[in-house]
Amino acid sequence: MPTLGDVQRLYEFLRRHPTGVDTFWAVLLVGFGSLWVVEAEMSRGSRFAAVPIVLALGTTVALRRRAPEKMLALAIVCGVAQLAADVKPNLADFAMLVIVYTVAVASSRRASRFALGVAISAAPLATLRWPQSHQGWWDDLVSAVFVSIPFVLAWVLGDSIRTRRAYYAQLEERAARLEKEREAQSKVAVAAERARIARELHDVVAHNVSVMVVQADGAAYVMDASPEQARQALETISGTGRQALAEMRRLLGVLRTGEPGEENDYVPQPDVEQIDELVEQVRGAGLPVDFKVVGSPRQLPSGVELTAYRIVQEALTNTRKHGGPDVGASVRLTYFDDGLGLLVEDDGRGAQREMYQDGGADGSGHGLIGMRERVGMVGGTLDAGPRPGGGFRISALLPLKPVR
Repeated sequence: MPTLGDVQRLYEFLRRHPTGVDTFWAVLLVGFGSLWVVEAEMSRGSRFAAVPIVLALGTTVALRRRAPEKMLALAIVCGVAQLAADVKPNLADFAMLVIVYTVAVASSRRASRFALGVAISAAPLATLRWPQSHQGWWDDLVSAVFVSIPFVLAWVLGDSIRTRRAYYAQLEERAARLEKEREAQSKVAVAAERARIARELHDVVAHNVSVMVVQADGAAYVMDASPEQARQALETISGTGRQALAEMRRLLGVLRTGEPGEENDYVPQPDVEQIDELVEQVRGAGLPVDFKVVGSPRQLPSGVELTAYRIVQEALTNTRKHGGPDVGASVRLTYFDDGLGLLVEDDGRGAQREMYQDGGADGSGHGLIGMRERVGMVGGTLDAGPRPGGGFRISALLPLKPVR
């Protein structure tokens, strides 16, 4: 007994060879039509004309999927030839029903409607050509209507299948388009995340390496005169290096694929409370900083806290890099009802104009660009430029929800 798998394989084989299946049915149709030609009572001329007509109708069935509109034209020619040669309707005319269905399924809307018109007119023309002498005209009309019904049903079935296929094709196209859009959005999100990580790495490396360089220079200067200060400077370098490595592991962990059994440790994001530790670290590196908090501290969104910390970190790093000798800085953190204000100033020699204009690219880093992008992400404003009386000033306002 055939199994369900055998039936499935047979079905898949038939689907892969539609022309072969149509040819098989065409051969059967030609066989039945040939038997009718042999047994039917007709004149010698009609019998001679019936043979090519039956073969042509079989051809329309065999090639209906390859060229439906051409096969429709061939079926129409066969119908006209039947009327002219007095070849009465027979089993081979079933091909006309098949071709009407096929055109409704696979051809254009115009060809489908033309096939419907031809199908509806076929039965009345046959009734006029071969009237029934023992029946009245009313009976002939009713007979023509009933003969036309199968053609109309075939067309309706084909047109409904055509509509359903078009609907499914539209759904597949929409699904493919949505999939492409999701892929594009994913790529954009990945690019934005990588840009954010690059800014984070820049801030971490620039700040901590600057501290380590200053401490190393100081340790080398006081190595012989004050070994205790040199030891403290080396401890500061060690702690700063560990902090930099920890933050870099956190940032680079986002880019790692994560192998089985491997655990990624993430340190917390810096917040506003750690600005005090940052200032103490900078003071230990030799830069005097005056830090004040104005207003009542309160819980802030993590994005605002991280942005505030990175702005202060980058501003103090720029002060050490570009402020010159004997420079001092001040940091003001102000809590408003609807925002958080940051003001970082120094009394150094300031910065070159190209550093804070044209986006803030100075050729050695993109600190101000990173500041502007961070502030923009939280909907705030940033103002950076020379301070009246000398030095440099960075002022930022980060919006917050008003306190109720």
